[in-house]
Amino acid sequence: MSGFTSPVPGLPAPTLVDARPSAVVYCEGNFAGIDGKTANGLVRSSERYRIVAVIDSTCDSADAGVALGGQHAGIPVVATLNAALAVVARDSADIFAAAARPDVFIFGLAPLSGLMSDGDRDAVLEAIDEGLDIVSGLHEFLADDVEIALAADVAGVTLHDVRRPRPTKDLRMFDGAIDTVDCVRIAVLGTDGAIGKRTTCTILTEALNAAGIPTVMVGTGQTGLMQGAAYGVALDAIPAQFGVGELEGAVLAAWEAERPRVIVIEGQGALSHPAYLSSTVVLRAARPHGVILQHAPARTVLSDYPDVAMPTAGSEVALIEMFGRTRVVGMTINHEDMTDVEVSAAVALHEAQLDLPVTDALWRDPSELVVMVTGAFPALMGEHVATGTDMAGPIVATA
Repeated sequence: MSGFTSPVPGLPAPTLVDARPSAVVYCEGNFAGIDGKTANGLVRSSERYRIVAVIDSTCDSADAGVALGGQHAGIPVVATLNAALAVVARDSADIFAAAARPDVFIFGLAPLSGLMSDGDRDAVLEAIDEGLDIVSGLHEFLADDVEIALAADVAGVTLHDVRRPRPTKDLRMFDGAIDTVDCVRIAVLGTDGAIGKRTTCTILTEALNAAGIPTVMVGTGQTGLMQGAAYGVALDAIPAQFGVGELEGAVLAAWEAERPRVIVIEGQGALSHPAYLSSTVVLRAARPHGVILQHAPARTVLSDYPDVAMPTAGSEVALIEMFGRTRVVGMTINHEDMTDVEVSAAVALHEAQLDLPVTDALWRDPSELVVMVTGAFPALMGEHVATGTDMAGPIVATA
């Protein structure tokens, strides 16, 4: 690579190789859609895997980044697994390609049911037959499926069920240790599911670190864990009795290992959502000092419940602050079905209505997120970690 020289005079510079496992992401019929959120997230950001192709025969774009409305990502969208294998083989001479075949087949769909269709099942079996390890975030555990488990055993491949919780005997109950976590804790919650909370968490974490404020993200869903979140749990797969304790433990682990100045906690669903309880767990377990709300102004009904109207941003703010005994410090916009002009108008409208800073994490400069956080917690710009009333007080502890 340019600028990289050999430490030994007279010898060529070593080739830099991306050591991450290479992965094909399966997202048939849903890439860039709501039920494709796992694939969408992995294309946007992945520390754990090097994404080499996305499978979706219905996608109009040949490049995954373009399909998501962004810039060219160099990740082709193909119609079949065979086509994906051909792409990898063709590009295997590239210095960043570790092998002529991908290592992993990731199930990138996130349907409401958490289950596979017959076509999905066939795709998984085909990938096993090709010798690829399988990574799945479904509620339907592949290792418990007799046919799939047998096929994997015969092929000598590994099945990774990301959502499988630890044995019950090893699960953690809430014990209040969250009060020993002596840094700013910010949860990113939303007004609906599949609205961009994880993406905003990732961008916020990167932006704060880039600004010199050490920050760690705690994931709460299967996609964040697949992307490489070092701390977290697949919250919706944990038995209800242990959910608060398990997430408390993940936040505590991040604090004890990293001693960051900020911990960003990924939200799930929405506090107002009639079908999901995960946001209550996030508020109880993490006891965030502040919340950033993710909202899609053009969305009129809940994503998986077309008979249920979307809440307003204002009503969600009021509910979060009442239930969580915390405060919303800013809002981020999901720009689906909106133009840039409409986003600017929505920013101005919601800033006026909510008296909060508002931005679009993907379409606006990430520095706006940093200003949002440091405006709420000005001590982050100083040299000490401040908590309680020091941060931007007063902060009322959650019950």
